[in-house]
Amino acid sequence: MDFLFIADPLESFKVKKDSTLAMMRAAQQAGHHLWFCQSRNILWKDDLVLADCQTLVVKPSASSWFELGAIEARPLKSFSALLMRTDPPFDIEYLNATWLLSAAVRQGATVFNDPTAVRDHSEKLSITEFPELIPPTLVTRELSAVEKFHQTHRDIVIKPLDGMGGMGVFRVGSDGLNLASIVETLGENGSRTLMAQRFLPEIAQGDKRVLLIGGEVVPFSLARIPQGNEIRGNLAAGGKGVAMPLTDAEKKIAERLAPILNQRGLFLVGLDLIGGYLTEINVTSPTCFVEITEQSGFDVSQFFLKALEKALS
Repeated sequence: MDFLFIADPLESFKVKKDSTLAMMRAAQQAGHHLWFCQSRNILWKDDLVLADCQTLVVKPSASSWFELGAIEARPLKSFSALLMRTDPPFDIEYLNATWLLSAAVRQGATVFNDPTAVRDHSEKLSITEFPELIPPTLVTRELSAVEKFHQTHRDIVIKPLDGMGGMGVFRVGSDGLNLASIVETLGENGSRTLMAQRFLPEIAQGDKRVLLIGGEVVPFSLARIPQGNEIRGNLAAGGKGVAMPLTDAEKKIAERLAPILNQRGLFLVGLDLIGGYLTEINVTSPTCFVEITEQSGFDVSQFFLKALEKALS
């Protein structure tokens, strides 16, 4: 099969732990043909959605791990599958890419994750569909609403709706120190919507990343454990990743959501769970393949590839 990976520049990959690279390696080892482009290389021309793309060969060398062929303009519908692995932020250019990919789907292309489903699922706001699974949560632009929420819960976390990797996440304790300043700064004086949630002390045991692939649940999570005085477990914020078998509570949540999300075209999903509460549903470019595989022995990339091959059969 021909797989087109739509991703960030290959030079930016963290070779030792990049999930997209792990997918590429597994697909190449299975005999599939790899292609690469960036989202900026997708275009509409002559009534077709095309990509200026290149063949890709993954090499064993860590210092020079890829080899690209000449640039070719190919219709997206000519590939067996397109794998959209561009990292957030989910800005207007990300949206533009999904609209072009939706046009490609109408022309016969197969995209993972489905671009319409990605647009319909804010990684922060989508948890509100399952209120019984989430901690006390407020979504607002109003400082007064956040102040009342803080008065009720005393210890809260505030974050922007378009952040990633723990960026812009603040904790406000019972003293309410800097609450107004944080809300005004993050919310740009009421022009941006924020999310506030009751602080979950279970974060000390890790912010668990649970992967759903093709409607099935990976049996190990990656607990991203905050270090030092940090409240954020995100690996990008210095958290320590520890693979753990899913608890019964985590497995129950994951098994409930997996078929629902997969039916919508969300083939690969990363749930974030803290203390048994659902805090995010990541659908753009979920990661943690390598860490879970290396620590647990469960080969996530092979699990992903087999599910992908089954979906395309």
